[in-house]
Amino acid sequence: MKMPVRILLWALCAVTVLGMPFVLSAPNQVAEPPVDWDEGAFAFLLPSACAEEVTEENAEEAAVLPDEKYALPVDFSAGMELNPAAYTENGYQDDSISVQMETREVDGVKWRIAYVQIKHPSQLRTAAAGKLTSSKTALPSSMAKAKNAVVAINADYFSNDPEKTRFEFRQGEQITKNRGNKFTNNIKDVLVIDANGDFHTFITFPKETYEALMASDIQIVNAFMFGPTLVHEGETVEISEEYGYNPTGNEPRTAIGQTGPLSYVLVVAEGRTDESEGVTQQELADFMFELGCVEAFNLDGGNSATMVYKGELYMDKAASSERAQSDIIYFASAVDPAAWQE
Repeated sequence: MKMPVRILLWALCAVTVLGMPFVLSAPNQVAEPPVDWDEGAFAFLLPSACAEEVTEENAEEAAVLPDEKYALPVDFSAGMELNPAAYTENGYQDDSISVQMETREVDGVKWRIAYVQIKHPSQLRTAAAGKLTSSKTALPSSMAKAKNAVVAINADYFSNDPEKTRFEFRQGEQITKNRGNKFTNNIKDVLVIDANGDFHTFITFPKETYEALMASDIQIVNAFMFGPTLVHEGETVEISEEYGYNPTGNEPRTAIGQTGPLSYVLVVAEGRTDESEGVTQQELADFMFELGCVEAFNLDGGNSATMVYKGELYMDKAASSERAQSDIIYFASAVDPAAWQE
């Protein structure tokens, strides 16, 4: 590496680290700072980014740190208005987000895939059809349009739980109505997305796990109790034949996975059609692993399985058959429209 480039990268690291106290104390901060340099999920980046020499081989990884310029409020507000000129042939690209869409047909299954890279964890967001304590539903496409989603998928339909005993967070708020103090489950898995945008999957969620998580330094932004966990710590999970609805049958499925720092994939396997028969949960797990996920989680499937892009269904499902649901997961742009409306 040429010396000027090396010096520049070292300088950027130094400015990032030394500037954190000012960020932490800055007034009118729209969200909690996403990086805990001692124990946070991004701490593993420091050896390659600053402690070791930055080389051509690790420079790209070293550069993947949250950019506070693109921080959005951690609440239920919408993402920034999307720039029509930012759409590419197969996705969307602006200074804060890159989305690439793909349709892949393999062995009688049509896979819908969205590869997403963002600049700040707050761009990974959730939306609900109504108040978190209500049972209101809406079409995922309608919710996605209202929130200016670049791309969105259905979440876990939390309101469709008759027992109301789920461990659920949306945009930093815990859903507690009718749940008392019971948030554990010895059958269901849990996905937690923290303030760094990192995924934490839990194979079942007993009392001990719940108590340890709530006592930890993990800042929970979103949490889902559905599953199963598909990929855990870089390894494919062997799915129980007793997990959830028809785990060994061919069904439409939805999944979300993390592939790296601020890097994700959204997947819908279409099913119950002449063009696509659907997949088993194990086949979905294997597919998410093949896509490079280090953590991946199954969400509500069947008729709920939905992907929305450009405000429309990104799948063969007819708009007339779209199922109204309680919530979505989506990715937003953080570029101020004033930057491209001039």
